[in-house]
Amino acid sequence: MEDSEEETGRISISEPAFFSKGALKQHKKKSSQPQQPSESQHKPKNPNADSETTSFEDLGLSEWAVQICRELGMREPTAVQRQCIPQIIKGKDVMGLAQTGSGKTAAFALPILHKLAQNPYGVFALVITPTRELAFQLAEQFKALGAPLHLRCTVVIGGMNMITQAQTLMQRPHVVIATPGRIRSLLTENPDVPKVFSRAKFLVLDEADRVLDVGFEEELKVIFKCMPRERQTLLFSATMTGDLRALHELSGDKAYFYEAYEGFKTVESLKQQYVFVPENVKDVYFVHIVSSMEEKGIRSAIIFVSTCRTCHLLSLLLEEVGMEAVALHSLKTQSSRLGALHRFKSGQVPVLLATDVASRGLDIPTVDLVINYDIPRYPRDYVHRVGRTARAGRGGQAVSIVTQYQVKLVHEIEAVIGKQLEKYDCREDDVLKDITKVYKAKRTAAMRMVDDGFEEKVKEKKETKLKMLVEKGLLKKEHKKRKKRSTEKEA
Repeated sequence: MEDSEEETGRISISEPAFFSKGALKQHKKKSSQPQQPSESQHKPKNPNADSETTSFEDLGLSEWAVQICRELGMREPTAVQRQCIPQIIKGKDVMGLAQTGSGKTAAFALPILHKLAQNPYGVFALVITPTRELAFQLAEQFKALGAPLHLRCTVVIGGMNMITQAQTLMQRPHVVIATPGRIRSLLTENPDVPKVFSRAKFLVLDEADRVLDVGFEEELKVIFKCMPRERQTLLFSATMTGDLRALHELSGDKAYFYEAYEGFKTVESLKQQYVFVPENVKDVYFVHIVSSMEEKGIRSAIIFVSTCRTCHLLSLLLEEVGMEAVALHSLKTQSSRLGALHRFKSGQVPVLLATDVASRGLDIPTVDLVINYDIPRYPRDYVHRVGRTARAGRGGQAVSIVTQYQVKLVHEIEAVIGKQLEKYDCREDDVLKDITKVYKAKRTAAMRMVDDGFEEKVKEKKETKLKMLVEKGLLKKEHKKRKKRSTEKEA
């Protein structure tokens, strides 16, 4: 399922050097003649190796770090923590690949905090993550683990005041967690900001496959340029991509590579189901599944959709039929997004409707159900979505609503995850008795969308995105010509 760099427009791995100790130079020197990679480069670290190491004390962490793990209920390290923490403490660059819910955040946060305690100053670490919501979650985890150090941690994301963010960075917090776009803007528009990172010891790319994906090349070039060469670079991801594989080969033996990755797999404790429905009654089935949550003892659910428009429409639809839900998508203001996530995480609202902005990294223990209202185009997105439930050994359920147009996508998902989805049982008569109610609610919801100007917001966002892609050179000239012809016709 991986595309070539030419086809996707993904960033060039050769520039800049992502690992900090000269691996790029070595790679270029060797590239003049073909060589077989060494066994150590490609052999994944066995997740069960050193299985006798079952406590945080054995990993080389300070006593205060071991104690905070106990207080937070972390009784013993997970496989990714057991393997990566000692290597990071030793000063190695690390690439860690492990399933969602496997404890990757603590695998890099604990050793960073361990080293910070030995030599506390700011900015000690910069963590790059693809979404705003994930940035806030990472900050919460860093603050919890770093509580004994009185950790100063700040989040730098879009949708918030840049002047305030720049002032906060000038105060040199210990850890900065940022999305690529906003940190790049601050680094390029304020000449004092790059100096803040001149002594940073760690650069972390969380959800590295997404951060290295198409669209972030310019941002990453700026970020790497401002970071000192003598740093540790840590990359963590739940999925292997062509970019990550190339980085692994590029780093040679200089980086420690941990892999508990067997392709796009889902955990055994997750019950995966589908319901096959005609397109014209899809919303009726959707409302029925959501309305049966309480009866089935489901505490909360995340519903994934493909577009902001669908996300907003379904939130209004559920409101019209008397169900509480919040929506999370990129057309909402940052304060609205944070508010929606807080209401859901705190249990005030049992249903979160979201685009794939919420499919990465979010860890909410009460999520018992994931519903795929729209089937994702790529199997890896399915794996990330359903990974929001059945985390850390808990059980969970994922239900995909499949129409006649999406059967091929489901077959692709089944082939990749290596298992068939089970049929979700529901009686058609029970579902369709509410058809009139749901149809009426959807009409009302659609009218409300027009009245509140949402369709205009969608149009504006599309134009802004196209402009950004053109500026970054990610759209071919032909796309520019088409847009020009379209504009001329409208005129």
